Amino acid sequence: MAQQVYTLLVQVGRVEGDGLPKDATGAALVCYASGKDEEEAVRETVAILKQADLAPIEVTGHGTIDERLAEGHDIPAEERALMDRALTENAVIVAQIEPLFDDEDD
Repeated sequence: MAQQVYTLLVQVGRVEGDGLPKDATGAALVCYASGKDEEEAVRETVAILKQADLAPIEVTGHGTIDERLAEGHDIPAEERALMDRALTENAVIVAQIEPLFDDEDD
């Protein structure tokens, strides 16, 4: 089976040395990961994030580019370029990191 690129949303918790803002409770990451199937892409992404001193808690798969287009997603050129890079390099690309904060005080 040929490699494909999967869009993954990964929630990470806190771990010492993770580089997140001091008052963040974790982060949400958008990743593009290559794999023969989504399961392999998820395994590789979790392994890479752990090596980068992050603590993956939950991974939600959003499918391949073809699956996303079929669902009507608008995929801009910059996002497509990152997906192409993930496929070409057989890599995990972290496209976005959004720190999460506890909203109890609001």
